[in-house]
Amino acid sequence: MKRTLILGYGLISYAIGLASLLYMVPWLGGFLVPNAIDSSPSQPLLPALAVNGLLFLLFGIQHSVMARPKFKAWWTAIIPKSTERSTYVLASGIAMFILMLFWQPTGGIIWTVTNVYAQSALWTLYALGWAILVGSTFALNHFDLFGLRQVWLAFRDQEYSPLQFKVPGPYKYVRHPLYVGWLLLAWATPTMTVTHLLFALATAGYILLAIRWEERDLIDYHGHVYREYRANTPMLIPRWQGKHSRHSEEGLAQVAEPIWGYEEAR
Repeated sequence: MKRTLILGYGLISYAIGLASLLYMVPWLGGFLVPNAIDSSPSQPLLPALAVNGLLFLLFGIQHSVMARPKFKAWWTAIIPKSTERSTYVLASGIAMFILMLFWQPTGGIIWTVTNVYAQSALWTLYALGWAILVGSTFALNHFDLFGLRQVWLAFRDQEYSPLQFKVPGPYKYVRHPLYVGWLLLAWATPTMTVTHLLFALATAGYILLAIRWEERDLIDYHGHVYREYRANTPMLIPRWQGKHSRHSEEGLAQVAEPIWGYEEAR
């Protein structure tokens, strides 16, 4: 019974986490859903900014604190270790829904692109951001990243084994392709409102801070292998020419970073 409950919990957590991502496609793109990021304002500017700041702070704290090794060690003394990742996915999905559903648009246009070809280019970049984000999870191990592998192994009464240490696909060219996807999503829009700009700036700031925290943890965990990988692989902007890390070519390092704050299991 316990193993069945763990599997069911993992499936529900995955469904909520995935649903939050699916909802974000139209929310951030500004179509189909009520109260999208660029909707008409419903309250004065300063209260709206205060609410949005608190929402993003909640989002950032949940994603960062629950991803830290010390918190994981404490948390897994309370819950089954096999559900740690699913709990993170569940909490992240809930935090994302709270941010989107209670976000307060502020109005105000920073830019509007009216040229049809330029609009198409920006929408293409938006779609590319989602493709990079989702594709990066599968380049690692989508089901391990979202906790399904852990609960499935627990259901089968098998020990969890960490994924092989390697650099798959886009991780050969940048250390954090998931963040590249997030930055494209935040900035690629034909109409940039004040609230959208604040979201994009907060996202960029959070990403830069998160990279610092995560790479510190990665160095503690992987040692000189990650140091060499970091020294030879760009952080966010691909270097299409020049040498790649020997470890990158041989596929020796698996990178960990959040997906809207989700850290890859390591």
